[in-house]
Amino acid sequence: MILGLVSFVAVAVLVWGYNRARPYGKMGILSWLQSVVLMAPWLLLFGLFALGVYPNLAAVLLLVVLSAGVYIALGRQLRLMGADSISAQRAAAMVEGKSTRPPETLTDSDSHSPNEAAGPTDPDAEPRLTPISAEDMVAIEGIFGVDTFFRTGTFPYQSGAYFQGNLRGQPDQTAVTLSQKLEERLEGRYRFSLIEGPEGRPVAVVMPSENDPRPLSRGQRILAVALAIATLFTSLETGGLLLGFNITQNWARLTEVIPIALGLWATLLTHEIGHRWQARRHQLKLSWPCFLPAWQLGSFGAITKFTSLVPNRTALFDVAFAGPATGGAVSLLLLLLGLILSHPGSYFQMPAEFFQQSVLVGTLSRVVLGAEPFQAELIDVHPLTIIGWLGLVITALNLMPAGQLDGGRIVQSIYGRRIAGRATVVTLILLALVALGNPLALYWAFVILFLQRGLERPCTDDLSEPDDARAALGLLVLFLMLAVLLPLTPSLAGRLGLG
Repeated sequence: MILGLVSFVAVAVLVWGYNRARPYGKMGILSWLQSVVLMAPWLLLFGLFALGVYPNLAAVLLLVVLSAGVYIALGRQLRLMGADSISAQRAAAMVEGKSTRPPETLTDSDSHSPNEAAGPTDPDAEPRLTPISAEDMVAIEGIFGVDTFFRTGTFPYQSGAYFQGNLRGQPDQTAVTLSQKLEERLEGRYRFSLIEGPEGRPVAVVMPSENDPRPLSRGQRILAVALAIATLFTSLETGGLLLGFNITQNWARLTEVIPIALGLWATLLTHEIGHRWQARRHQLKLSWPCFLPAWQLGSFGAITKFTSLVPNRTALFDVAFAGPATGGAVSLLLLLLGLILSHPGSYFQMPAEFFQQSVLVGTLSRVVLGAEPFQAELIDVHPLTIIGWLGLVITALNLMPAGQLDGGRIVQSIYGRRIAGRATVVTLILLALVALGNPLALYWAFVILFLQRGLERPCTDDLSEPDDARAALGLLVLFLMLAVLLPLTPSLAGRLGLG
């Protein structure tokens, strides 16, 4: 029944997407086909599982690679068509000596649109109440030109200004050019961003540099150290729970839980190293990680903020993706190694039904261990299996498409702020529903709601999208997040022989 419901929802989404894409002609249909290409292999795979057909790993990888290749090819075709369309519009505008679209004014009805586009400011920043002086405003308006951004209107926005107009150059080049001009004329007192405004049109926002991201204060650094110590303790406590005792009452058995705690920290630190590797590559600065202790898992991961401005959505994607990619890869490697090393008499014993709690882990366990071990009530597994599984859960939780979680940043970088905001609301609603039967989901929902719900601040160039390869990788990790967190249906678990 659940498989039928999932299939119905998938088909409904595809039909809805086709109806929305059809009015846009060939470009709309190609965009819709990209969605079909990405969904088709996974729908086929789960359909085969439901029918009792289990393709080998090579066939699955081949399907994924072919899907990604077709997705990228369609994306390149779309970009070529889009570039031709933009060139034609610019040529027509130059011939007519005016914009291809009439300038707009900001009315009362859409006065909140700039705020929606730019999103919330850094909660640690203190907005400057003094408006931009007339002298500075003249200098700011002077940076715009007919060859970059043709300004048609200026409006106050928070502690800065909001400029309507028509984009004449490429977004990435225009953002860099105007940022440099603003830096030279006003000596770094203001920051420039090119974002999506009302009705999806490009707009420029200039904000005082006083609102720039700030490094952690001394008190926040002390809190980060305290949280790291607390997470170290909860990692030991998790190890003790897995071994069937309470570490606080059995400190003599500390040596038994240290390997489990070290495995968890290997995942956490690899995750943070991935973020900082890409941040250094893009010359960005990150705050100290604030680890989140959790009794059930050892940790929920860490909160890491940007302490410098992000130049574009590609850089945002790379930093957000690198953490779960490296941490998830290490966790998956530990899981597979643990399954390979598992044998009768292994250190841990787990109920066969426990493997139904994750589509990915249950399927991999069935492929590596075979069907025979699952005929018994308890399965003997190597400790690395548990460590890898916990690491995958921690990684998957951070890939949820909400706020400033890695998944939220990935969605924001690929689809923009509007879609990311809606995804955050949907994620919180789903977590609230799941929390009715799982307190862990409620805890995580509160963490997102109070600490991470706000979207990342706009990039300097918030219009240029990441390339198709990054978009495909982003969708892949979001799918793997679902595969880790979603349980197997009873019928599919039965077909796999997992109980």
